[in-house]
Amino acid sequence: MKIIKKCFNWNLIDFGKALFGSLIFCCAINFFIVPNHLYTGGVLGLSQLIRSIVVDVFRLNISFDFSGILYYLINIPLFVIAYRHVGKTFFYRTLFSVSIQTLLLSILPNDKIVDDLLTNVILGGLLGGAGVGMILSSGASTGGTDIVGLALAKKNNHFSVGKLGMIINSIIYAIAGVRYGLEIMIYSIIYSAVDSLMLDKMHEQNICSTAFIFCKENPTKINDYIKNELNRDFTYWHAKGGYDDSKTYIIYTVLTKYELIKLERHMKNFDIQTFMVKSEGIGVKGQFEKKF
Repeated sequence: MKIIKKCFNWNLIDFGKALFGSLIFCCAINFFIVPNHLYTGGVLGLSQLIRSIVVDVFRLNISFDFSGILYYLINIPLFVIAYRHVGKTFFYRTLFSVSIQTLLLSILPNDKIVDDLLTNVILGGLLGGAGVGMILSSGASTGGTDIVGLALAKKNNHFSVGKLGMIINSIIYAIAGVRYGLEIMIYSIIYSAVDSLMLDKMHEQNICSTAFIFCKENPTKINDYIKNELNRDFTYWHAKGGYDDSKTYIIYTVLTKYELIKLERHMKNFDIQTFMVKSEGIGVKGQFEKKF
């Protein structure tokens, strides 16, 4: 646990989310997408497309799926973007996450679980999006378009990782459709749509929240937590309870979705009479730093 904290600044829950998310993502690819000769999109989809073209052109007869290795090699220059534009912690976490995914993609069998193609596409999209969402919410990523998407989302309030994935996937699927047929392209696009919707549902990195916290005791502990642990500002004022005219403190702050979750978990450490009223999905303009 100390090694995890020192190297990646992860707690045990986020480390588990990164590992489990990677496993779900790789299972979705190897059990539902690859056996049906479909393409995932993004850097992994590009790797699969290159693998297919190389195998077809050179007529290779190999049982080993080397798209996972290509996926890792293409990610190397993107790691530089992660290090420079997203953050060092994110870089180390993503390096670890992509390494685990490369290993899993290489060792997990490409076995079909169900026969119906549409069922495979939907299940693959749901599990794949959920897995990537868990990885992103842990502070890591699957590399590729996730890195570029996060870097762009920090500069544009209306941009999301899923939207970038849809744009890049459209290009990849167009190439796959021309080379391998319209059916492959259509079902791959359906997978991409389900995957992107699930991803943005799991990891709404642009969703901001407000919280009103009401407490009877001096709010120093709450204010210190918001300022020092969440690195956010707040406004607080004295008020009077309408029921019994008792002294009350009200703290108001604006947080990201994940910061709000941390604050909710920490509520038990405050005064027993403290309670919070929250609102999610608000619009924020001006100097509000987004964190990933």
